[in-house]
Amino acid sequence: MSTIFASITGRGGAVATLRLSGSGSFKIVEALAGRLPAPRHISLKRLQFRGQVLDEALVALFPAPRSFTGEDVAEFSVHGGRAVLAAVSAALVALGARPAEPGEFSRRAFENGRMDLLQAEAMADLIAAETEAQRTQALDGQLHAACMVWRERLRHLMARQEALIDFPDEDLPPEVDEELRGGITILRDEMQAALHAAPAAERLREGLEFVILGPPNAGKSTLLNALAEDEVAIVSELPGTTRDAVGVRIDLGGVPVRLTDTAGVRETQDVIEAEGVRRAKAKAEKADFVILLAAPGENFAPPPAGIPLLRVRSKADIHGRDDEFCVSAKTGQGMAVLRARLVEEAHALTDRHGAAALARPRQVACVRDTVAALDTALMLEEPELRGEELRHAAHALARLAGGIGVEEILDAVFSGFCIGK
Repeated sequence: MSTIFASITGRGGAVATLRLSGSGSFKIVEALAGRLPAPRHISLKRLQFRGQVLDEALVALFPAPRSFTGEDVAEFSVHGGRAVLAAVSAALVALGARPAEPGEFSRRAFENGRMDLLQAEAMADLIAAETEAQRTQALDGQLHAACMVWRERLRHLMARQEALIDFPDEDLPPEVDEELRGGITILRDEMQAALHAAPAAERLREGLEFVILGPPNAGKSTLLNALAEDEVAIVSELPGTTRDAVGVRIDLGGVPVRLTDTAGVRETQDVIEAEGVRRAKAKAEKADFVILLAAPGENFAPPPAGIPLLRVRSKADIHGRDDEFCVSAKTGQGMAVLRARLVEEAHALTDRHGAAALARPRQVACVRDTVAALDTALMLEEPELRGEELRHAAHALARLAGGIGVEEILDAVFSGFCIGK
């Protein structure tokens, strides 16, 4: 397999680290730095190529298979200037390496057994994390641990089912069939709980959509700017200034939220404004949460059906009431309370209640297929047919957590029961 390289640090820093992976990595290091440093020890080396000094770098070697990719890996920590990176990269290409494709290091790690798909996806989520809650979810490892448990339980269930099929006349414990059904039910219920919590995990990974909806001149743009702590939307005393949705990404207690200001909702003959009103309603209907905003004395806009919402009165500095949720984005009155309430809503919408984080559609599909096969197995009386459904469940789970081999099933059969005594 070819030797690849890429920078594994962001641009603009004082130091940049280039990683190589592949069978030719150490030869390339030797060609640039001379004598190879001891594995897993950092050495200061002068990099030279074709009689020209490229840079002084910290060099580390990680022999296969105990490396990130499972191949021979080398890392150069060089000065982060563009000229240095360009010169070292050109030398690496001349010596036989090629720039890595996106995700190619992780792909090689997966193919060489250094990580499974769940670990690779978790690493990708960690790299993309914008907030503390996203970082925590990516790192918690709960889904990977749960899948290992599900895999082991299913392996033993399949072993018991195989025993009922292959040894019907043997002296098997009478409660085997009852325990088998009970075990299938427990496994199915645990995986079903993860499916119920999946929307919360997906929302946290992708980010929530909060929409501000209300009539013209209710203070929606002013509220957006106050919550974003930035001049995102144009604010004007003229009604109908906002004609299209204007959004900004904010952090609400560690949860990423896209907060969107919309056109004022009202009846209008203006074609462009009418289109803005239509888009505002459409945005609200797809939102995770809606802030219905209205100035004192005005009616709230019709709320979208089935979407959690909070009714808020704006311009509390002019006219506030104790019986309503009132804020003034201009003076800050009530804003701390509003932000705290929005943080609560964001946490509630992303709360998995302790279940494993099925944060990607692929993961949800694998678990859903496994649960469907387990449901079918519970409805069947014939051992052979039930065993076939358990195999379907195993294949579905294998797409998520790794295959279940025949030898493992046989080992469980003969170690779990006194067959042929």
